[in-house]
Amino acid sequence: MTGNMTMQTRSAKREQTRIYATVHYFSQSVPGRVIDLSATGIAIELQGSFKADKGSRVKIQSEDLGFIEGVVQWHHMNRLGVQLKMSTNTLAQVSSYFRFFHQEVKPTLAR
Repeated sequence: MTGNMTMQTRSAKREQTRIYATVHYFSQSVPGRVIDLSATGIAIELQGSFKADKGSRVKIQSEDLGFIEGVVQWHHMNRLGVQLKMSTNTLAQVSSYFRFFHQEVKPTLAR
């Protein structure tokens, strides 16, 4: 599926989350918060600077998800989009999170 500006987007349903995670790339480790998660990808808001180009393999560590691996698809300002490496481990971790831990995230401010 393509969105605006001919950018590839995830076709899997995204769920907003409040998972804290750390992204590892070579000697870099940057904490952040997973803002949305799907069966095929993850978007993370990072708390520090991060240097990784599109196509770079990264590892994401979280209490809720364990260790999962993926490939950087985009990096803009302090946000990072990662396509998950679809292994049996990743599939089990993401499925387990949605089955046992995920709660619907609602906005904290009402309009």
